[in-house]
Amino acid sequence: MSDEDSSLTEKRVFAGGDEATTAFVASEFGLARVAVSDDIVGEFSLEHRGETTAVASDGRRLAVGTPDDVFVGDDDGFYGTDFGAAVAVDYHDSLVASDGERVARYDGAWETVAEIDGVRAIDGDMVAATSGVHRLDGTHVGLEAVRDVSSAGTPLAGTAEGLYYLANGWMRSIDGSFTCVSSDGDRAHAATRETLYARSSGGTWTAVALPVDGSIVDIACGDGVYAVTADGVFLANVGDGWRHRSLGLSGVSGIAVV
Repeated sequence: MSDEDSSLTEKRVFAGGDEATTAFVASEFGLARVAVSDDIVGEFSLEHRGETTAVASDGRRLAVGTPDDVFVGDDDGFYGTDFGAAVAVDYHDSLVASDGERVARYDGAWETVAEIDGVRAIDGDMVAATSGVHRLDGTHVGLEAVRDVSSAGTPLAGTAEGLYYLANGWMRSIDGSFTCVSSDGDRAHAATRETLYARSSGGTWTAVALPVDGSIVDIACGDGVYAVTADGVFLANVGDGWRHRSLGLSGVSGIAVV
C-alpha cells in the first residue's frame, strides 16, 4: 500500500453545498464521505483507504479511529494525534478516545482518565463496555455486556439482554439483543441485528419498516435521521420516508453527521 493510500486525504473536510448534509461512514475498507440533499443520498467518496474503526463529530471537527492512530479533521485537513489504535472516539468538551481499555482525553497531548475493560463505544460522558456503563472517569453506573450507549437527554444503553433507559436506575424498555442506540435528546433510535426501533414523543418504542435488509450498525440525527448497515447501505429519512443507496463498503462500524 502506498503512503497516499495509507493516510487520510488532505482536503477540506467540511467543504460542500450549503444545503447538503455531510455524513462520514467508518468501515474496514475506508472512511467514506456521503453527501445528502434532503433525503436524496448523493455523491460519495473515500477520504481514507484502510480500516477505520470509529468516527465522531462535534460539528466543527471530525475524529477518526484507525488501527494506527486517532486522526482529527477540520477545514484544513486531517492530522494525527499519536494515540495509537482506537476502537472508540467522541467529543465531550474535548476529544476522547479508547483503545479498548485505556480511556484518554486530548488537549494537545493525551491524558489517561480511566482504565475500563472491554470498551466498545463512547458517547458524551458515558462509556459502553463489557463490564457495563461507566462515566469517563471509570465510575461504574450499572448494567453489563453493554454494546452501545447514548447520553443525550435520557441516557440509553443497548445490551445483549435488552434496551435500557436511565431513570431511578436502569429500566428495560424492550427485550432483545441490541447492538446500537442513538439519541439527540428529542429523537431516539435503537437496533437489534434484525430490527430498527424509534421512540415516539410519548416514549413508546415501535419497530421501523425499512426498504432494505441488513443489520443497522449505527444511527445519527441531523436535519433528518440517517442510518447505515453493516454491509454499507446508507439510509436517510427527513420525514417523507426512507431513501437508500449502497456505498459498496463492508465491515461498517459507525456514522457521523456534520
